[in-house]
Amino acid sequence: MATRAPFLSTRYGGYYHREIPQEDAELTRIGPGTPCGEYLRRFWQPVTFSDDLKDLPVALKILGEELVAFRDFSDRIGLVEAHCPHRGTSLEFGLVSEKGIRCCYHGWLFDVDGTILETPGEPEDSTLKDRLCHGAYPTHEYNGIVFAYMGPPDQMPPFPLFDSYEREGYRMIPGKKYDYPCNWLQILENAMDPVHTSFLHTIVSGSQFTEEFGVIPELDFIETPAGMIYIATRRMGDNVWVRMVENIMPNLQQVAPIWETGQDPHEFDGPMMSRWIVPQDDTHTMLLEFRHISVTDESTPAWWADREQMLPAQLPITENLEDQQRQPSDYEAQVSQRPIAIHGMEHLGATDRGITMFRKLVKNGIQAVQEGRDPDALSRDEKPQSTYCNDTVVYSPAVGSAEEDIKSIRDIGRKLAEGYISNPPLAK
Repeated sequence: MATRAPFLSTRYGGYYHREIPQEDAELTRIGPGTPCGEYLRRFWQPVTFSDDLKDLPVALKILGEELVAFRDFSDRIGLVEAHCPHRGTSLEFGLVSEKGIRCCYHGWLFDVDGTILETPGEPEDSTLKDRLCHGAYPTHEYNGIVFAYMGPPDQMPPFPLFDSYEREGYRMIPGKKYDYPCNWLQILENAMDPVHTSFLHTIVSGSQFTEEFGVIPELDFIETPAGMIYIATRRMGDNVWVRMVENIMPNLQQVAPIWETGQDPHEFDGPMMSRWIVPQDDTHTMLLEFRHISVTDESTPAWWADREQMLPAQLPITENLEDQQRQPSDYEAQVSQRPIAIHGMEHLGATDRGITMFRKLVKNGIQAVQEGRDPDALSRDEKPQSTYCNDTVVYSPAVGSAEEDIKSIRDIGRKLAEGYISNPPLAK
């Protein structure tokens, strides 16, 4: 557990506030054998886009492990330890083969499952290749993304599918990939902090989404079978806009459309994006996404179907520091918390209930693994899991006093969320 910095109540009191506590290692350290690392390894993790795998290997770092991904000429995908077990040369420089990958140094050939197929130069009667395997992980290719399971082989779950993947009237495409030089947790926590959309994305940096995000919402948070959602409810004239963004444990977020204005009533609409926050190591993280594109109407803007177009406010506006200071984005807000955010220096308030809830869910998952149980969010059912991310806009004119209306719109948001959890709108 992170230790606390002193609660500073003295003006000009920086002298009393100089010592920096340690980070909360249980939640932030993700290498092999760490509590959070072992928890994350119980789930399938995305590692690269399918179209990144051409005729050359791709070097990756995932969960603190140096790996190499490749697609052999038989169209099979391999994810193997980066360094050849013979002399340690990186297979990033290997030769992709008809069956597997061959080390450039002495020609050892490895199959996608780590089987050593050839050891050129060894005596014909050598049994070395029959006794030794190279480290490898199972992979699964889905809709343009390559996933890997990096946990105990005897505990591998089915590849998870979610009901948002096959939503009627929508198609799903791979999106962008971003790299942030900071810890994974402070990035994913951002999804459970809806107030930042009003300040960072609207009031401070100008409207990076729609102007309506500048209305500070009434907040609620609720656990779901897969993780948690925030409920951000805003009064928009005679309408009530209820926005629900979702964290699916352990590290998948689903984000509702950022082009919503709350001006036109509509029912549950589902996510615009499913994005994984994948730790590369303790201080570097990869963000990798699916995009949900409407095929039946124009509810999805054309730019969102273009993979080359970036979601606003994900990376610095320019490389110029002054520009970044004038228009900060998620990148500046999250990366500048330090390479690993120090929880012992935070002073969480009422709007941070989602942060507290999310950290508790991570701790619960870690505890389950330590006790030899499956984490609650890990499904061994092969049918699609229900999800709840959406915008809903209902016609409900204000009545009574301002305080009564605030209570009313909060009740609308909560009841909608509870109803969706009881009867998932995307379930088939």
